[in-house]
Amino acid sequence: MGSVTFNKALEIIESLPEEQKESLIEIVKNRLIEERRNKLAQSISKAKKEYARGKVRKGTVDDLMRQISE
Repeated sequence: MGSVTFNKALEIIESLPEEQKESLIEIVKNRLIEERRNKLAQSISKAKKEYARGKVRKGTVDDLMRQISE
């Protein structure tokens, strides 16, 4: 979103009555939560597929740190 559009959106929001601003905040919060859930679900799905393909390694944190530093 360009800054002109963003500034226009802010102007519109600032002109709303307080109750509508609060409703808008709740809607935005809920949509952000939903986006995070969807991203997490995608990540879990990807991890399950990689596990099924045998692309997951087992080990300790020390093993991981040793592998990263190589």
